[in-house]
Amino acid sequence: MNRKIILASASPRRRELLAQIGLEFEVKVSNKEEVYTSTKPQKIVEELALMKAENVASDLQAERVELKNTIVIGADTIVVRDEEILGKPKNEDHAYEILLSLQGRAHEVYTGVAILSYNNACEKEIINHAVETKVHVHEMSEEEIRAYIATGDPMDKAGAYGIQGSFAAYIDGIEGDYYNVVGLPVSYVYQQLKKR
Repeated sequence: MNRKIILASASPRRRELLAQIGLEFEVKVSNKEEVYTSTKPQKIVEELALMKAENVASDLQAERVELKNTIVIGADTIVVRDEEILGKPKNEDHAYEILLSLQGRAHEVYTGVAILSYNNACEKEIINHAVETKVHVHEMSEEEIRAYIATGDPMDKAGAYGIQGSFAAYIDGIEGDYYNVVGLPVSYVYQQLKKR
């Protein structure tokens, strides 16, 4: 790929995933407050991903950076149970409530991906899409939930878990893209970049 790629994300997991598939990219973080007007989970993540990408592109233009032959990627991930968005836990008690509500059943993870593709004439094409993965969690005892919380792993993660860590012991299965749950559907991103 001979286009400059900019990832509009502070997430170390997203950086690792893009690097894992061999893409060279720069990181520029969007500092815009995340405010959305949509009510459906798919639309919320699409809106937030596009906002991040547009904000970074705007910041670059304000810095007089030419966007010719540049791709800006924005992404946002949410965890949803019964149409309720589960953010990062506020404290250990909140983490316990979230994990208790997820165990023994399925929930959804949505990642919105916005790709701003600037051609040689600096004309912009916008690709904005949400990927959904259904995650099934085994039943967990109170002791198992407390032990997982004690690792500290759930405290900085939406839905209070990371599928790629020790919580993997409680994943009964998924329907969809595993990497979407980690934070970025890299196959989708790569296939879109190949077309540009």
